[in-house]
This record gives sequence, structure tokens and C-alpha cells, in this order.
Amino acid sequence: MAKIVVIGAGFCGLSAALALRQAGVDVTVLEARGRVGGRVEAQPNGLGEIVDTGGQFICDDMPEVMKLARRNGATLVESDFTGNYVTQPQTSLEQAERARSGSTALRERMSALPPDDPSLSGLTVAGWLARQDESEDVKAAFRTMIEGLWCVSLEIMPAWYLIDNDRRITNEVGELQYSLAGTMQALADQLAEELGASIRLSEPAIRIEHGSSGVRVLTDKAAYEADAALVAVPPMTARRIDYEPALSLRLSKALGAWQSGAVIKVLARYAKPFWREKGVSGMVMWREPSGLFAFDSSRDINHPQLTFFVGGPLATEWTRYGEQAIRDAAKAKLVTALGPEAADPLDMTVRDWTGDRWSGGAYSDVIVDMAARDAESVIRTGAPPLFFASSELSPSFPGYVEGAIVSGRQVAARIVSALG
Repeated sequence: MAKIVVIGAGFCGLSAALALRQAGVDVTVLEARGRVGGRVEAQPNGLGEIVDTGGQFICDDMPEVMKLARRNGATLVESDFTGNYVTQPQTSLEQAERARSGSTALRERMSALPPDDPSLSGLTVAGWLARQDESEDVKAAFRTMIEGLWCVSLEIMPAWYLIDNDRRITNEVGELQYSLAGTMQALADQLAEELGASIRLSEPAIRIEHGSSGVRVLTDKAAYEADAALVAVPPMTARRIDYEPALSLRLSKALGAWQSGAVIKVLARYAKPFWREKGVSGMVMWREPSGLFAFDSSRDINHPQLTFFVGGPLATEWTRYGEQAIRDAAKAKLVTALGPEAADPLDMTVRDWTGDRWSGGAYSDVIVDMAARDAESVIRTGAPPLFFASSELSPSFPGYVEGAIVSGRQVAARIVSALG
């Protein structure tokens, strides 16, 4: 029986390992953390309630994660966006709608360009934005939208990369449509249960020796010999592993073309949904500073909650101040946007992902090398018996749980084919 070592037990690694096992392959999964899930995570808040402190949202247009949730009996919680949304600094509803619709139209205009359009040569997203004949309000809304989603400065993201990435995110309904009542982490745990003792927690891969006869993966506890290895972690994490022999210059350069963003997630739990009583949805979009976003993430009427995100350069700035300062700053922003009731949460849980040791600092690594147009294809090709997979490399929904599942399964199929 063929043997494969999968490095990383996020949704990508778990999905790949299950697909390999179903194909009759003997699988061992090495996970650096003491839990599975990767960028998905759940922790108790100050009230003892288990809450999603990592990725959690899905929608009907994400078929693989939706099928997985239903197969495992997960209960979907539909997000409530009833009421008006709020903009900061505050404007009239008409002005806010013009900025929102204008920024959406701007994004659609950009996405309509081919990634290899000559007009994009050498342009960052910020450079492209500067050339557009739009109001400053629209440009500010566009900036906060993109920096909030990709969590890096527009000044370092190639315009071609954003277009290529955007074209693979094909949902027509909002990506915040559902969360899971039992947390997304619970879904990862269910997948891990299917793999049982095949998963080794708290065993980061330190070194991979690879050649025509197979691979040898070393951790600080053991060495694992196999026919092939699948590195199912983000590109920036993958490049920190020691490879012997060294990876080819082309593959090494492709792995080095990425940068992880920065994001901080704050969960503010209240006694009642006071924002609904004011006729607002709880959704707040900040044009200044860019990278801030809040919305209603209540599990049900008895658990009113706002989720507050800090993304991009602002998260890098805030993380220097420490957890209590982040909590205070988030609370102050919510008070200004939604009123004095926001000053009295029952609990505020802060999860600062900036600089996370194993996942990087955000939902996804991002290509920042202007010339690295072939980076994804080079990494997907790998160096058999060494293979790579991650949500970033997915042909659909890169940077999402959906993309992680798709990428893991696709590369598992390639490995099975390569092993004959």
C-alpha cells in the first residue's frame, strides 16, 4: 500500500488525507498545532460560550463546504442583515449608497480586465486606483473593501493578481450568508475523527528529504518515510520548511513571492441587539481608517453579537498596542458608529492573527512580487514526490474554506494518479 505524509491539518490537509484514504492510500497527517483546523479556530469567550475566532462564514455558492456541512449534520445560522448599514465617517444614506455602489462598480470594472492586459504592467492596485476618475468617497470605499478582504496594503498588491484572484471568487450571494451553530472548528474536528490515529498533533515538519525513492519527513519527535509528501500549508509557511535537496530556484522563488496579510478579529457579545432597535443591521463600513468592518454575527436572538474586523496595515499598527488596547479601540469605534450602548458588552474576545506562527497573519497569503505571474502554477506542479496544496492555490474561492477543500482534493487526485 502506498504511503503519503500530509503536512498540515487545516481543511486542505484534512480533505486531501480523506480523499487519499478513500483511494486506498495509507496516510499520516502531521499538524504543528495542538488542534486541527488551521485558520479555522474556536475558543471559549469570557462567558464560557464557544465562539469562532477564525474563519467561519460560508454561502450557498460554495458547494463543497456546504455539502460537507450538511453531510456532517451541521446547523446553518443565517446572518441577519435587516436594517440600514452605517458608514464611518457618518454620511447620509444616499451618500453611503453612492459610495458603496460606486466602489462595487469600480471593482467590477477592474475584474473585467484580463490579468495580462498591457495597461496593468507594473501597476499595483493602488496605482490602478489612482488612475480612475472617481470621487474620493468611492475610492476610499474601494480601498477599505479590498484591504479588509485581502488584509494587505493596496500599495504592494499587483493589480493583475487581484483580478486573477477575484475571478475565482464566483459567489452571487453574500459570502457572510451563513455560519455554523456548532462552529466551523467543530466541522474540522469531525473530519479529523474520520482520520483517527492517522493525525499527529503538535508535530511540525522541520525537514523534508526527497528523491526518486520517496520522502523522509522529520519532526522534533520522529521521522516518517513515505512514497510522497503533500505540503498542505500556506506558501509562506511551506517555504520555512528545510528541504533536502534544496528546492529548485524556480519553485523556491514561487514560494517566496507571497506575503501574509494581517487581521484581528474581535467578537463583541451584548445583552441585547440594541442596533436592531435603532433600525440598523449592525453592519458598519469605515472609509477612514481603511480596513475596518463590523456586522451582526449573532448565533440566535439569545446571543446578540457583533464581529469587528481590523485588516491590512491598520491591523499591523494595532497589534503593537496589545490586546486590551485593541479591545478599547474596537469598543470606541463601535460607540462612535452605533451609539453609547456599544460601550457595555458582556464580553469582548480578541483574536489577533497578525504574525500567527503557523498560518501567517490573515485569511490568505497574497502574491506581492509583480513578476511572479507563474508562481501558483509552479507551486501546483511541485517537485514529485513532493506536492503542494493550499487554499491560495485553489481554482475556486482561494483564501476560503471552500478553496482549501477543493485544492486538497485536487492534489490528492494528482498524487493517486502519479502513484499509479
